[in-house]
Amino acid sequence: MKPPGPGYQVGVAGGASFLGQELLRVLKERAFPVSRLVTFEAEEEEPDLPIVDLASHLEAEAASKEVPATELDFIFLADRPRSTSGLSPLLLPALEAARRSAPDQAPHCVVIDMAEAQGESAGETPAAIYRIPFLERTERAAQPSPHAKLFISMHPAAMALSAVTLRLGARFPLESVVAQIFFPASELGPRAIDELQKQTTSLLSFQQIPQKTFGAQLAFNLLAHLGGKRDSDRTALECRIRNQVRQYLAGRAPLPALKLTQVPVFYSLAFSIYVETRQPAAPEALEAALAGEHIRVRRRGDSAPSPVDAAGSGDILVDSVTPDPAHPTGAWIWAAVDNIRLAAENAVEIAQSLVKR
Repeated sequence: MKPPGPGYQVGVAGGASFLGQELLRVLKERAFPVSRLVTFEAEEEEPDLPIVDLASHLEAEAASKEVPATELDFIFLADRPRSTSGLSPLLLPALEAARRSAPDQAPHCVVIDMAEAQGESAGETPAAIYRIPFLERTERAAQPSPHAKLFISMHPAAMALSAVTLRLGARFPLESVVAQIFFPASELGPRAIDELQKQTTSLLSFQQIPQKTFGAQLAFNLLAHLGGKRDSDRTALECRIRNQVRQYLAGRAPLPALKLTQVPVFYSLAFSIYVETRQPAAPEALEAALAGEHIRVRRRGDSAPSPVDAAGSGDILVDSVTPDPAHPTGAWIWAAVDNIRLAAENAVEIAQSLVKR
């Protein structure tokens, strides 16, 4: 990484996606030193997705053959191609060099992967480093090598589960953690948002509902499985979250058991988490352990946080802890977080930590 100067050359893959749009917004809000912003789009990008007005966030230019990715300082991968073949060919040299940590091929380029789009599992990519900077400021964490180039900005569900598990585990030895994750339509992209809206209005007007994306009625409903190909996508995402949590916890706390449920919500994740401690712990003590940077615990008597409350915030909103009446060492935690915002903020915080380094 070059020393700080007038700014960094930054590339964003998938600037038209939900993640890409929010990333550009956070880069501007955090005043990240950008001297040049270049956007790349996935080769497999579907043509009718909404395109972000980049000029309203940062002055950007589309990538061309005159802008080699290896000349950039940072590349954010905000899209979700199924493999590296779906990425812009201009990105492949920098991505491959980052995966191999090859300083001779891309001396300045650091890749921050928000979608784990490197085309293979992280376990097969030892150069990939999982980062949650706000946790690492309070938890003891090994500093990455100065030659490291590929950083994984974890899925927001994995970040939230890791944060809850590590903060509780630092104060109270944990026996088990079980999480039910309620997923919004935005996790499946703009078409899912559009279909949920159309399903809702069609049901209220007694018309036939579209089911191409969800494979079933999601409006006014819950789905444990999606129809057709989408269910394999949901299963893959569930595995991705589980693997990211396993990689990040690295044996420091029990691996949470988790399950995804698709809910008729446009944005924000919600969690119902059950934890068992080795010894009984007062709810107030559990709340004190959870509270800190990026986790806000509601006071007793306040309303429980909802996906609507979380929208637009990068904080994980946590309700007051509820003890399980049948299990003296068990407690329930309800939480909500804006999935798009937290993902974007974490990616930018990774870049900021590298600039300071």
